[in-house]
Amino acid sequence: MREARSQVARILPNDRVITSEITVLIRGLSAVAAISLIVVACSQGSSGAVPIGPGGDQIVFTGDQKADWAQIVALEDQAKALIKSEGCGTAAQCRTAAVGSRACGGPRYYLVYCSQTTDSAALFRKLDAVAAAEREYNTRYKLVSTCEFRMPPTVALSGGSCQAQLAPQ
Repeated sequence: MREARSQVARILPNDRVITSEITVLIRGLSAVAAISLIVVACSQGSSGAVPIGPGGDQIVFTGDQKADWAQIVALEDQAKALIKSEGCGTAAQCRTAAVGSRACGGPRYYLVYCSQTTDSAALFRKLDAVAAAEREYNTRYKLVSTCEFRMPPTVALSGGSCQAQLAPQ
């Protein structure tokens, strides 16, 4: 073992110098990479659009708060159009889906749907688009909200249709 060390010492007598040179090189490369990332990020200015998933749903913020909210409502209406509450055989097939994103976090409310007849993947893509757009809207317009945690409703099957059960008063 000592012989191997002495051979390495003869080959690399200044191993500390080499190690410090490598450290300086790594630090320099890290700095160049960080600066490159910053330059790229800054050169890609914000278009005011919130790109959303494969469905092509996109909100283009105009700076007009009412018009921007109307776009979110329209996207939300598209999500609601995907909901089918009929067609389930048991209450266990009924589901809930969170809608929106309040400024303090969490959804604004929940939709109830039948998992057997609703295209859940399409529904959740659309609802993800709504939530992302609403998060951007809340940030852009500096909105605040109450910070209570909203639980999904209990669901029931009534006449073959999934429905939210009202909480006991």
